[in-house]
Amino acid sequence: MKVDLPQFVLNILNIFGENKYDIFIVGGAVRDILMKKEVHDWDFTTNATPEEILKLFPEGFYDNKFGTVGVLFENEIYEITTYRTEAGYTDRRHPDVVLWGKTLEEDLARRDLTINALALDKDLKVIDLYSGQEDIKNKLIRAVGDANKRFNEDALRILRSVRIATELGFLIEDKTFGAIKEKAFLLSEISGERIRDELLKIMASEHPTDGVMIAHNGGVLEQILPELEKGYGLAQAKHHIHDVFKHSVESLRSCPSSDPIVRLATLLHDVGKAYTYKGEGEERTFYNHEMESARIARDIAERLHFSKEQREKFVTLIRWHQFSVDEFQTDKAIRRFIVRVGNKYLEDIFNVRIGDRLGSGCTKAESWRLLEYKQRTIDVQKHIPSVKDLKVNGKDVMEVLGIPPGPRVGEVLSKLFEEITEDVAKNEREYLIEQIKKLG
Repeated sequence: MKVDLPQFVLNILNIFGENKYDIFIVGGAVRDILMKKEVHDWDFTTNATPEEILKLFPEGFYDNKFGTVGVLFENEIYEITTYRTEAGYTDRRHPDVVLWGKTLEEDLARRDLTINALALDKDLKVIDLYSGQEDIKNKLIRAVGDANKRFNEDALRILRSVRIATELGFLIEDKTFGAIKEKAFLLSEISGERIRDELLKIMASEHPTDGVMIAHNGGVLEQILPELEKGYGLAQAKHHIHDVFKHSVESLRSCPSSDPIVRLATLLHDVGKAYTYKGEGEERTFYNHEMESARIARDIAERLHFSKEQREKFVTLIRWHQFSVDEFQTDKAIRRFIVRVGNKYLEDIFNVRIGDRLGSGCTKAESWRLLEYKQRTIDVQKHIPSVKDLKVNGKDVMEVLGIPPGPRVGEVLSKLFEEITEDVAKNEREYLIEQIKKLG
């Protein structure tokens, strides 16, 4: 096999070899090499202890109990881990006991999937103890050894299996999928941050809907996004051809954005319908479902520990996805929409709308009304000043209200800005000072 390894990889292999230590490239890097994909994460395993590794790389650092030393090369950190065996997983995530192993075989036996239990030595020979190459050829996700045991050890492996299957376009082998169904409940013990990271990787993949459906069929979705599952079988009226769940999935499939937050917002834009529906058949309604969806979105963002920026974007897109594109709307109404959504999210919310339309069975991504509305949002902005163009500033707000710097100052300025977008003539200092007093 011909492999052109980066120079830093060759340097690491050579340094260990010259010092008579075993060294192997392991995990996803080997899988990606075999699949002729670009390698983003290089991991190594060795029989050298952390202390011995640090003698070879004095600039490295080691501050964990798992035998991993971080080595810096060209401003990137690469992990080199001592062979190890593990025992006890009380928190369903980390081993209670880590012991240094003596052989590569011991180390590979503790890994999650056969396609990740591959190793490549310094002579570029593949070590494959669990038929990982055969599973790559057959496009299968299979646990190393007993799948139930692997998932009991680390419940995040359940969601990782779904994510990797989604990213690679692989199927999950029957016994492994059976174990996913049986052990999916263990995901309730995994932190929101870990769930978030895997979920957003699924959303960022080429076919995120595949990941959603694998998660649905395996009982995983019920654990990570139970709110979405509530739409399963909930029929909709009038122009809708799918139930709420299928519509949500098809909307995601049709969303033109590659941004994982926009995609997730598209998937969950109607999540409030399961909590607001009234009536049956053609009489069924979902009044104010967008407001309930936004409330639920805030809860999800909190549970998954989204960053402030992620949360703002996610909730905003869901809250305002139901915007009207009536051609008779005034410029004032369109300005209000822009203020509510924010100029930076306009393209995103239009992408959510396109996904929503196509997910409802429409054959055209954009109606003439939507195209006209998008153009009008561009045209009216030519006349909207930004907050910095107000005839007052944050210092004025603090002096008038007698308050220190803080979020309240920005809130007042935003209120003033919203008002003048409807009537630019009001952007006069005397008038705005009076409005500050009223807002105080």
